[in-house]
Amino acid sequence: MSDQPEAPLSIAVVPVTPFQQNCSIVWCTKTMQAAIVDPGGDVPQIQRALGELSVTPVAIWLTHGHIDHAGGAADLAEALSVPVIGPHEADKFLLDDLPASGLRFDMRGIRPVTPTRWLTEGDEVTVGEVAFSVAHVPGHTPGHVTFFQKDVRFLLAGDTVFAGSVGRTDFPYGSHETLIAGIKAKLLPLGDDVQFLPGHGPESTLGEERLNNEFLQG
Repeated sequence: MSDQPEAPLSIAVVPVTPFQQNCSIVWCTKTMQAAIVDPGGDVPQIQRALGELSVTPVAIWLTHGHIDHAGGAADLAEALSVPVIGPHEADKFLLDDLPASGLRFDMRGIRPVTPTRWLTEGDEVTVGEVAFSVAHVPGHTPGHVTFFQKDVRFLLAGDTVFAGSVGRTDFPYGSHETLIAGIKAKLLPLGDDVQFLPGHGPESTLGEERLNNEFLQG
């Protein structure tokens, strides 16, 4: 994504937790208002990045309820006095279970998260003057959502599709078939030119994954 001044949107990635999850800070370059997407942990590191960028945080957005994406949301929301928006309510059980999930990974002091607003298919979220459309793409988790900005052709994909892979579905609530169907029906049609940031690893384009991601063939 371009960081040129004329771009309406900029993004900075802050890898967090031992899972190296791509927490991202997205901001409207006109208003300098920012949303923090998937603050999984390492809250002081995220706060330092916000200060270095000189942006004004206005919200936290969650793609889904796994600890590496939502583990720091309660603390960060409290520290910044901002609302938590998303994911879909089907992930409520994961957000409620965050403290226990943290203990399983030796991540202590994790708090449950109660979003200010749940999201569903077709919703819109805004940061400054920039709007993102919401898609509900379950399979990795039941309540997983993605955020798409059509003007700059950019997708925050969470753990749906990755460069060369797709999200894990070997959880009791996971469904590989549902995930693949959602990627094909809701994400790939956004366009081959769309650049996306996954929850882990490097960025890619939907066109690259449509052509070469083995999980999306057939």
